[in-house]
Amino acid sequence: MHTIEPFYNWIEAYSASEDPRSPLFGAENNLMEFTNTIYGYYIHPQWDDIESETLFLKILFVDYDLRFCIIEFIGEWNDTLHNDIMQLKRNIIDPMVQEGIQKFILIGENVFNFHGSDDCYYEEWFEDVEDGWIVAINFQDFVLEEMKKYNLDYYINFGGNLEEIHWRTLEPRRLFQLVSTLIQKRLG
Repeated sequence: MHTIEPFYNWIEAYSASEDPRSPLFGAENNLMEFTNTIYGYYIHPQWDDIESETLFLKILFVDYDLRFCIIEFIGEWNDTLHNDIMQLKRNIIDPMVQEGIQKFILIGENVFNFHGSDDCYYEEWFEDVEDGWIVAINFQDFVLEEMKKYNLDYYINFGGNLEEIHWRTLEPRRLFQLVSTLIQKRLG
């Protein structure tokens, strides 16, 4: 797992640690030392800690004018044991919503498992972005099936053509436009 790096091709366009409006402003990643682990396996030091034992992330891009962000995840999304959604909601999402972000693109190809619990934080997040949306792309099929079991598809858009997006080949605003178009078609 230590070789899986967050996507870095957009680093010239945006860095959360250098954005004074970001919840990760000032965060430092020591590239010489591997300190964070998931179940005893070291992960690449570029992933950011959200105070969860099993889930880490990287805010890849934020556009405050268009009011969207793109976040990549790694690990096990475990709401049952570690209440990862609470950590994500309180430490990352709430500050971003306060800065006007209403559209969230969550990238989950490196989320290796999901353990659900209740949906209160997802419902709260959904209500916070009343005029926006939450979209999950490139999550593993079995992770999406587990999310469906907990009815998270009521709050988060995923599956179907959202799983066919080759997001790494797009620049961030183009990815946003593509996702936005797909969501508008879904919502009618």
